[in-house]
Amino acid sequence: MVKKHICLVHGIMGTFSIKCATLAMIIFWVGFTSMVRADCILDHDQDGDLDGQDVAVFAASFDPACLASLAGLFGSTDVSADYLPGDIMAPWEGGPAYYAAWPNGLPADDTFFPIAVWLQAPENTATATAYKDMGVNLHIGLWQGPTEAQLAAVAALPSAAICTQNTVGLTSVNNSVIKAWMHQDEPDNAQNGTQDPVPVQDIIDLYQQMKRQDPTRPVYLNLGQGVASDPWYGRGNRTNHPEDYPLYAQGADILSFDIYPMNTFPRPESDPPWFKAHDNVVAQNIWYVASGVDRLRQWVDYAKPVWVWIETTNFDGDDRYAMTPTHVRAEVWMALIHGARGIGYFCHQFSPTFIEAGLLANPEMSAAVADINAQIISLAAILNTPSVENGVSVTTDDPNIPVDTMIKRYAGFTYLFAVAMRPEATQAVFTLRGLDGSQNVAVIDEERVLTAEQGRLEDVFDGYEVHIYKMQTP
Repeated sequence: MVKKHICLVHGIMGTFSIKCATLAMIIFWVGFTSMVRADCILDHDQDGDLDGQDVAVFAASFDPACLASLAGLFGSTDVSADYLPGDIMAPWEGGPAYYAAWPNGLPADDTFFPIAVWLQAPENTATATAYKDMGVNLHIGLWQGPTEAQLAAVAALPSAAICTQNTVGLTSVNNSVIKAWMHQDEPDNAQNGTQDPVPVQDIIDLYQQMKRQDPTRPVYLNLGQGVASDPWYGRGNRTNHPEDYPLYAQGADILSFDIYPMNTFPRPESDPPWFKAHDNVVAQNIWYVASGVDRLRQWVDYAKPVWVWIETTNFDGDDRYAMTPTHVRAEVWMALIHGARGIGYFCHQFSPTFIEAGLLANPEMSAAVADINAQIISLAAILNTPSVENGVSVTTDDPNIPVDTMIKRYAGFTYLFAVAMRPEATQAVFTLRGLDGSQNVAVIDEERVLTAEQGRLEDVFDGYEVHIYKMQTP
């Protein structure tokens, strides 16, 4: 690894806040000696180049409360207004600033949050417009493309795409809509009737090749169910080999995965044990979405954005299918609360009849997804900030029914995001650090106002229910 003049290791900084005085000295030296260039920063993405992505990770590593103090030295204290003394920031991939490394990549705008659909034809004007009206801002995967017609259709919406790198994509007059190049889908699964996934080195080599062809866009990789479940038998000979994933992660700048618990059902007792080891455990247990986010973020060392795909349809027409809008909303917010930086919807129905835009064929689910997206968009600037790791603790009246949380501070307000992780109801008690006295707490989009006393807030959760709270930061 190349290190010159100053080399600050992100893994250390992600755990310990740098002392403000030390950081001030570093910034003073950088600013006044001009001795530190981009190659002074650890090559965090391990791509052999020291680029804007590494700078974004480097900058995101500092404790915002510490940076706030430094900002005051230079006449600005805007950052400090959002944080409390003693706030410890959770690991952070850099937010929208991460994408600034690529001139033709995704927007480095704090009001943008990736909301995608998978393999939904943009040239079908009716469905593409319906998705856009629902808040979708990315088409990921262009069937047998990109073709000129597909790119023109994306441009006409207007929207954006992530697609395979080919000659059309590299040269099209409409290629400004392409925001990232993508690998084949789920290379970690067994391929082409064999028991072997795509070798990790092949993915890394293709990543380097795509970067050489076009360094102005990031590379995207979607992985399969093995991210969330080691016994996923779709990996063939690499089932129960999670150690592969940190290596796959070296082959992309943006990573995602899919797991579909509500389309997974228990196996008959007579089925082979390797089927039951996955299906009987994951079936109907939507918290595997959150688990997959946790695992993949750890495997990328919290240095690259992790996105997740959400199920919205009855894939195979199974009579046991029981997914409702409540499940979809819970899966989305479980992912976001656990640190997902983008959301995608899998919309297909395969049986009893094939419907590419299966989500749109279900008015109730379509309306629910539109509402979820509208809420994400309205909260994008807040979601695009680091989380406070020590901002809240929570207990429930049944420890077997946990409620998971995320704390954000933004523009003078504290936001508490909470989701019940099981299908049963529970009552939660939140203890919010730094809140004194009596505080009104608005429950966003519910027309309720609660009261927190000395930082103690109580609320009831139905199974898989989501609540988002807003209160003034002291």
